Amino acid sequence: MSFWQTSRRTIALDRPLVMGILNVTPDSFSDGGLFNSPDAAAERIEQMIADGADIIDIGGESTRPGSERVDADEEIRRVVPAIRAACEFGVPISIDTSKAAVARAAVDAGAEIINDISGLRFDGKMAATAAETKAGLILMHSRGDFEEMHSQPAVENIVSEVCGGLAESIAKAEAAGVERRRIVLDVGIGFGKTWEQNLELLARHGEISEYFSDLPFLIGVSRKSFIGKILGDVPPDERLEGSLAAALFAVERGAAIVRTHDVKQTADALRVRHAISQDRRNSAGS
Repeated sequence: MSFWQTSRRTIALDRPLVMGILNVTPDSFSDGGLFNSPDAAAERIEQMIADGADIIDIGGESTRPGSERVDADEEIRRVVPAIRAACEFGVPISIDTSKAAVARAAVDAGAEIINDISGLRFDGKMAATAAETKAGLILMHSRGDFEEMHSQPAVENIVSEVCGGLAESIAKAEAAGVERRRIVLDVGIGFGKTWEQNLELLARHGEISEYFSDLPFLIGVSRKSFIGKILGDVPPDERLEGSLAAALFAVERGAAIVRTHDVKQTADALRVRHAISQDRRNSAGS
């Protein structure tokens, strides 16, 4: 699919897009507590857009290993001011939540995309909320309950598990009335997978993309722990180069959107990759 329909616009997917991450949380693994105030959030949003972000993804609940759930009212209190600030810049806004009440409040505040890490598993009202608001919907594969996502026993065939789980999420969304043109998929790197399985999902991302050939994919590898492990257990702020390598690899294998903390570096890398790709196509046709 060469476009993605949200509640407010049609987003062209003729080049890889950059989704900038804004966590308005006290405990996110990489940037917790840095952007909690409305002024800090607005400053960060403006910088990400200047650096090349096509979409801003705002989250008010950390999903790092060991994080605890917050109630919907608290999550709404965190994200709504940031969403309103982001809307001033005119770029598409995504709400990173698995709660229907938060998603609805976020869309009311100006968000146009719902990014659900549970793939509609955690909240039975989320599918209907996405359908009613006509928001774009990102369905991510994950395993286990919220508190157990990062401690699941390994499955034997991770590609089969991911494809089956995503198919179930798609079916649930469409049964509630979500149009297919509004859906984007995410294999869920780091959520209920071993680090070896994360590598396998990236290596075989082309197969998964082909299996769902009419739907776009988002990839989220930014600063993930498997990259730290490969590089010698380096901390999150030393995982930039590994994150770029993994993102570019996924884009070559079908990912249309890259979700990242490091917007400028990712946007620059994708711009160079896109220029090379276009020149290659032009040369082949000459």
